[in-house]
Amino acid sequence: MNTISNKTFSAKPSNIDKKWILVDAEDQPLGRICSQVAIILRGKNKPEFTPHMDTGDNVVVINAEKVKLTGKKMSDKTYFRHSGYTGSESFTTAEEMLRKDPTSLVSNAVKGMLPKNRLGRKLLTNLRVYAGSVHPHTAQQPEKLEL
Repeated sequence: MNTISNKTFSAKPSNIDKKWILVDAEDQPLGRICSQVAIILRGKNKPEFTPHMDTGDNVVVINAEKVKLTGKKMSDKTYFRHSGYTGSESFTTAEEMLRKDPTSLVSNAVKGMLPKNRLGRKLLTNLRVYAGSVHPHTAQQPEKLEL
């Protein structure tokens, strides 16, 4: 009799092993960094990936202020905001965003690469972005990831 099971594996909360990953964004293209971070947050780099579960790791991104944008994106790329009131739309360039709040540039890019549902919002809480190289997560002993 064949003892091999043909059942599909579905991760349960007790099966999930979360690690801490440290990513240095210095002199790296924004899209390349953020797509890798989104894959890690989602858990797609693990063999026990389950689409409806948070199987990903916690990610700490440092040096967000030193991230690079290729071509003329620094001046041409715009971000749109609207408060909901008539005529209250505002546009911000990537250059202004990097100057005012460099962490929002990285977190917005990662947010756009995650699912647009409650799972995506939950996954975004596992992302920590810091403008400089100092972060308060040394106690978690994050593994440095080379991209």
